[in-house]
Amino acid sequence: MSRPAPFSLRLTEDERQRLETQAGGMPLASYIKSVVFAEDAPKHRARRRPPVAEQQLLAEVLARLGQTQHANNLNQIAKHLNQGTLMIDPELEVDLNRAFAEIAWMRVTLMQALEKLS
Repeated sequence: MSRPAPFSLRLTEDERQRLETQAGGMPLASYIKSVVFAEDAPKHRARRRPPVAEQQLLAEVLARLGQTQHANNLNQIAKHLNQGTLMIDPELEVDLNRAFAEIAWMRVTLMQALEKLS
């Protein structure tokens, strides 16, 4: 049976000194194992799940993003602007204003949801 690979732990000089002091004459690895595997050692805590309302807000933003072609459209607009071939007619102006409003809504909604999660 092969031995498992050693576990590496980086410590500051202060941390190492504290561990050696706490270990007394005990080998450092043995001391660390005794602390980690002690009955009263801290146990893993499950992560807090985000509240349902915030999940719904985030899902709504993602759904709205999936329904739009904003990223592609803005990329095409930037391309034409860089080439100097963009002609802004009333229809494009309406589309741009709609896209700006959608993006502004997404930004505000995402910020609200993230604020509630923190």
